[in-house]
Amino acid sequence: MVPSRVSREQRRIALRRKLHILRKLTNSKSVKKSSIIMDAFLYIYKLKLQLEAIRREYQNLINHIQEVKVEKFGTQFLVRVTCKKGKDLLVSIIEAFENLNLNIFQAKAACKHFFFMEAVVEDEDQVLDVKDVTEAVMTAIQK
Repeated sequence: MVPSRVSREQRRIALRRKLHILRKLTNSKSVKKSSIIMDAFLYIYKLKLQLEAIRREYQNLINHIQEVKVEKFGTQFLVRVTCKKGKDLLVSIIEAFENLNLNIFQAKAACKHFFFMEAVVEDEDQVLDVKDVTEAVMTAIQK
């Protein structure tokens, strides 16, 4: 009968240790086992609500990101585009460059959480300004 008493005592100690850890994690001031468990349940529920709010905020942020920056350096333009992901954005932007008779020297694009592109293009005719290129890229994004 002594071994069962020892194992019961070990289980009781382990339970107290686990409740102590749970109390610390949830900042519970309760002493009763049922109160500590209820506090932990409420803590997890609040964390779940916070996570849902963060997800909604993240989605809103991604949906509202749209930025087109164009800088001119002599006959070249540096074009930076950031916007939400969409179908055929890169193709639309490249077609806009072609319609303006711009030669693409260098370009890089990424599309993980949102669409990003940076390109160096040249206007050999030297007839375009920053406003023309910006409007063309914005129109390509809107399609």
